[in-house]
Amino acid sequence: MNRIYSILLLVVVFGSCKKNWVDTKPNGSPSLAYLWDGEANVLKGTAALYASMRYEPTWGRDLFYMQDASDDLIVGRPKADAENIKNFLCTGREGYLATGWANLYTTLSIANEAINGLQHATNISDELKNRSLGEAYFVRGWVHFWIAYLWGHKNQGVPYDGIENEEYGKRIPPQLPSVTDNYALIASDMQKASELLPLFSTYGSSDQGRAHKAAALGYLVKTYAYWAQFDPGKWALIPDLCDRIKNECGRSLINNKPSKAENYKSVFMIANNWSSEYIWSVTSSSQGGSEFMGVVLENTGWGIYNGWGYFQPTEELYDEYEAGDPRREATILKFGDDFTYFGEPRKYFSTNSLSGFQINKYMEPYTYGSDAQAGTNKNINQDGNYPTTALNLPLMRYAEILLFKAEALIMTGKSGDAAAPLNEVRDRVGLGPIANPTMDDLKHERRCELACEWTDRFQDLKRWGDVAKINAPLHGRIHANKSDFASPYTVEQVWPERHYDPAKYSAWPISPDVINSSNGVYKQTPGW
Repeated sequence: MNRIYSILLLVVVFGSCKKNWVDTKPNGSPSLAYLWDGEANVLKGTAALYASMRYEPTWGRDLFYMQDASDDLIVGRPKADAENIKNFLCTGREGYLATGWANLYTTLSIANEAINGLQHATNISDELKNRSLGEAYFVRGWVHFWIAYLWGHKNQGVPYDGIENEEYGKRIPPQLPSVTDNYALIASDMQKASELLPLFSTYGSSDQGRAHKAAALGYLVKTYAYWAQFDPGKWALIPDLCDRIKNECGRSLINNKPSKAENYKSVFMIANNWSSEYIWSVTSSSQGGSEFMGVVLENTGWGIYNGWGYFQPTEELYDEYEAGDPRREATILKFGDDFTYFGEPRKYFSTNSLSGFQINKYMEPYTYGSDAQAGTNKNINQDGNYPTTALNLPLMRYAEILLFKAEALIMTGKSGDAAAPLNEVRDRVGLGPIANPTMDDLKHERRCELACEWTDRFQDLKRWGDVAKINAPLHGRIHANKSDFASPYTVEQVWPERHYDPAKYSAWPISPDVINSSNGVYKQTPGW
């Protein structure tokens, strides 16, 4: 990030506009003065809240590089910035860090201005006004959550200013004393959003993808779970919220298929983008959305489609699954596994995978078409440089809510009660019940259920203090002939031991350019 862009980020993105920026409606060319007048303008204005969800530096790819620092995945292709992030050798200037930071703060600023404008919106119903305000509070809290948990430290929070503060727009947003201060503000936004937002079931097809009550409650749960590593009292707040998501919001697992294996696989099918399990996703299509499905596809897609070949699973993740757990095959492709690609049955092999594995969860869009011709598949973007598909990218599912409930009950000494939510997840895939689950059981279940999703395994390992798992060398299957799916393999190290120190690296570094442009107001993340 160059200095000019950093200044723009601090002065414009953080909200240098005065609070009365829409007070005067000028004559002549159209202006933002009319943005919050009338239903059509309000709908367009709130649609802008979601624009960054489709960006590559956010939920298309880049923010996932910080989640890639776990033991489940390796980078997949030589990429210096990505490797430095995984190895904790980054500075904060890496594009995957700096651009994500900028995009998140841009969205936070848009949400602030939306909250300000919507409070004075005209010529709209109270119902639309409340819903739109709920959307703005949700998006502000949601992007703030991502900034806080990635860059926030117990002894130093991340910069934040809300439109409610009378100093908003008159100062550089202050760096809060602790990430717990950020979490308190995020929780407040999610509580407001949950009070204002409707149930997802009330939305027609044109509004699917907008914020709704279950999403706000879901991220309130996750905020409390992350906050609980510093304040264990927050665990007690989680179970009732999880029950509200089930009972009030009607969320539940997909669990009605002929076989247990189909139950889990069906979660990641286009037809179930808006199923009962949906909490929050990046809305995608063959015209746009998250690129992640193409990012994790085999590099060059066996010569048919432009897969990028990043984020490959490890032997450690593969070995985590119990015998007979159908989630393993639904999540990971290994040499010789059957799959369908552009209408043709295949057996998986890879000349590119550094670990011998590929993520399988997002492959359903590539099953369509015929004769292995990309142009026959209407569920993928024909522009391989923007490889979106008609499958939404799940960011939170109801299964995660059940596992947070189980974790909260275990952490508050109610292991017997934790059995019900944990076993609901296990039963869905045909695994036997656990009577009094421990944290080890919870960790195992969370890893297997949510592997290779945007739920952040690395953050889990950090908050659990599982440093040895972070630092352990990672392994893959090296096949004698990478073009032959039946080729024998040896298990070999594919990523060396790392040196994560929680005293140094418990949060990610801020770009020095942002710090320099603040004229000393901002301090680097402790340890970096």
